[in-house]
Amino acid sequence: MMDLLIPDKIHDESRQGEALLLEPLSDKNNGRKLYIESYGCAMNFSDSEIVASILLEKGFETTSDYTVADVIFINTCSIRENAETRVRNRLKEFTIAKVKNPGLVVGVLGCMAERLKSKFLEEEKLVDVVVGPDAYRDLPNLIEQVDSGQRAVNVLLSREETYADISPVRLNSNGINAFVSIMRGCDNMCSFCVVPFTRGRERSRDPQSIVKECTDLFNQGYKEVTLLGQNVDSYKWREEVGSRKSEVGSQKSEIESIGGDPIAIGLEGAGTAEPIVNFANLLEMVALISPELRVRFSTSHPKDITDEVLYTIKKHDNICNYIHLPIQSGNSRVLELMNRTYDRDWYIDRIDAIRRIIPGCAISTDVITGFCSETEEEHQDTLSMMDYVHYDFAYMFMYSERPGTLAAKRYADDIPDAVKRQRLKEIVAKQQEHSFLRLQAQVGTTQKVLIEGFSKKSNNDYCGRSDQNAMVVFPVGKDYKPGQYVNVMVERSTTATLIGVVV
Repeated sequence: MMDLLIPDKIHDESRQGEALLLEPLSDKNNGRKLYIESYGCAMNFSDSEIVASILLEKGFETTSDYTVADVIFINTCSIRENAETRVRNRLKEFTIAKVKNPGLVVGVLGCMAERLKSKFLEEEKLVDVVVGPDAYRDLPNLIEQVDSGQRAVNVLLSREETYADISPVRLNSNGINAFVSIMRGCDNMCSFCVVPFTRGRERSRDPQSIVKECTDLFNQGYKEVTLLGQNVDSYKWREEVGSRKSEVGSQKSEIESIGGDPIAIGLEGAGTAEPIVNFANLLEMVALISPELRVRFSTSHPKDITDEVLYTIKKHDNICNYIHLPIQSGNSRVLELMNRTYDRDWYIDRIDAIRRIIPGCAISTDVITGFCSETEEEHQDTLSMMDYVHYDFAYMFMYSERPGTLAAKRYADDIPDAVKRQRLKEIVAKQQEHSFLRLQAQVGTTQKVLIEGFSKKSNNDYCGRSDQNAMVVFPVGKDYKPGQYVNVMVERSTTATLIGVVV
């Protein structure tokens, strides 16, 4: 099962619990050491970069050893039950360190903050400060409060905060791939999900700041950006009359000056005083920075992904032919209980559109098995959907009730664990079969690969990803190195990797 999780970088299991280490800003060093550990999805790791940027400006120096830190933050995730267990166990370890260093500040950041603030602060007394994902600018003040002997909390959610003006410090970066947050929060009330309650209402970042960040990354040598959002297809920026509108004009001029075509801004808002930049427009703006900059994105929502987005992907060779399109369940009744706002037929229509407009596009998905009241027949509908799509890879989970969600309030978690495990086993077996078939179909083809570094198994081989997001392994050569594109002839495949030679 783990093999199937490797190709997608959106929730990289190998990074869970990763600590950052950065060069200190010598002119601002205040002598205090900061340790940040991150769990969860790419959004959380991106948020840790924002936190690091804010505190480095205040003179903190990072360390990868929490035992010598003055401030410890753990950036948390509430999506999976095991993530909460890991975080709580980790906090207990930090509490031991606090006995040896009474001045140590321990804090929880991110998605667990709002839901578990009273437990962490008062009941279990594991932390000194609790900070939600919209309050990172307040961290210096909150640390000062703790220094003065108070416990500190800021879990207020914002309708405006996007951190657009903060240039994130890239944590543990290979200098090749970078995540760029384009929006925060979520307005979809999927009944199994806590994100709307932990990250707040959906709001989009202004396109100028996104394009500037991506341009700066490219100028620093990065070759691939992944645009991040809980639901990127609902990205929408309504330009204000006056200053904001003029910024769009200047951005168009900037793009055109490097040889791009004019940007089609405001298709939805044509003829109005408030042009709208939608996700298709934003994708094109980023793609036009340079044909040498690869563009990926995640996550798409079946109810919002449009043909306009698909045609934009088709139009630009540097927008990767890969879409993560969660299905969750293949049965319409279960989808309605999940409040996914689409049914089986709608999802199939979107799959057909992808196959028609972007032949060969890789598609990955999320599957939840054993959701409340799911019958065996409805489970079979999920398996049949997998047979219809032939996903390249998938994230597969047993349903785990999350406190505070709509499902926890409305429905009984009534599927026995043994049944959930058996259904998950069948789903995993099905996906292993499909993943292998999708990779086998690429044997004998030539894939354009961005080299990311040495393979995990040998320094005699490089690895990188194809346009379709498949991992490709091939021998090291003196004429190419990480950060460069090479054409690889695929000679064979495993269940998760293409293996070939540079041609």
